[in-house]
Amino acid sequence: MVAVTACLVLAGCGGGGYTPAGPFRAVQEEPGPQVGPPTDSVPAPAPGDPSTPGADEEDPGDPNVLATDLAVPTGLVLLPDGTGVVAERETGRLLQVFPDRSPARELMVVPGVDTTGDGGLLGLALSPTFAQDGLFYAYLSTATDNRVVRFPLGGTPNPVVTGIPRGETRNGGGLVFGVDGTLYVGTGDTGVATLAQDPASLAGKVLAYDVFGQPVGTGPVYSSGLSNVQGLCVGADGTVYATDDAATGPDELDRLVPGGDYGSPVAVPGANPAVLTVPAETGGLAGCAISGSFVFLGALDGEQVVLATLGPDGAPVDEPQPFLADEYGRLRTVVVDADGALWITTSNTDGLGTPAEDDDKVLRIQPPASDQTSPL
Repeated sequence: MVAVTACLVLAGCGGGGYTPAGPFRAVQEEPGPQVGPPTDSVPAPAPGDPSTPGADEEDPGDPNVLATDLAVPTGLVLLPDGTGVVAERETGRLLQVFPDRSPARELMVVPGVDTTGDGGLLGLALSPTFAQDGLFYAYLSTATDNRVVRFPLGGTPNPVVTGIPRGETRNGGGLVFGVDGTLYVGTGDTGVATLAQDPASLAGKVLAYDVFGQPVGTGPVYSSGLSNVQGLCVGADGTVYATDDAATGPDELDRLVPGGDYGSPVAVPGANPAVLTVPAETGGLAGCAISGSFVFLGALDGEQVVLATLGPDGAPVDEPQPFLADEYGRLRTVVVDADGALWITTSNTDGLGTPAEDDDKVLRIQPPASDQTSPL
């Protein structure tokens, strides 16, 4: 009944191309004792009302802006009906955002989120069987750890993966489902660089689990030697990529392989090379999206989307190019919709940016390469 209700509220849970390995089995979502309602020490901020872009017919505003006045929108997923759901890092709110620029609608507040340091509600993903179960997956910080939870709309979050180290800096938070339904989880090294190559730690890694939180393969660690993974994306051939916001040196886009080590903090023999690098001053890589042979990377420090073209061998064809440079400030999450348009969150109210009066925003804009369709 919960899944049916969620589908009605979100106006369309059908579609998608995921084929489950077996028949769908409904699993009762019980309350999770470790992720409870806000407490006196971790209160949920009072939600405000997002403004309505373009509501004034005489001043329609920026046509690329879908929603404004958000509190550090970080996680972003697109629903089968063409609308989006964005997660605010600072408040734990989930908001439905509409491509026709209708007023954003609050759906729920995810409880138990601790926002100290780099913590908060960080990543968001839809269940591979969202049409049947209506479940959201979220990467969030509590007072004691980072974790992945899942919940139906309006329901209590239940732990899927717990015990991921959290820190004041380099706190990670990427989520994506692979084409086979594997849940990939990107983490940060929490400011302790050596943890990234420590096989006993979940920090500075990309982890792999099934939808119930059971490790896939020989263990949860899929790739290691990463500094701060905030973005994960999947190519047309099923390859998983990660953005790594390095503590020192250039940032990286990495092609992930099982057991791969990506050389942080020490370039060990056999370390996997980056697909491409971005200088730190134009980087701060966070979001990651792929459309055909084109890769779009949200760059916080660079205040742009980094656009790269990959050849048939998976290597960049030429130098990455800036897109939307210095137009909307710090750009974080990037998602491609069915029409090839980019949905992008700004991150100007995170304490590091210079917010405009109506920041933060969700944008939707056609990229310059959207008319090209060469396969990855």
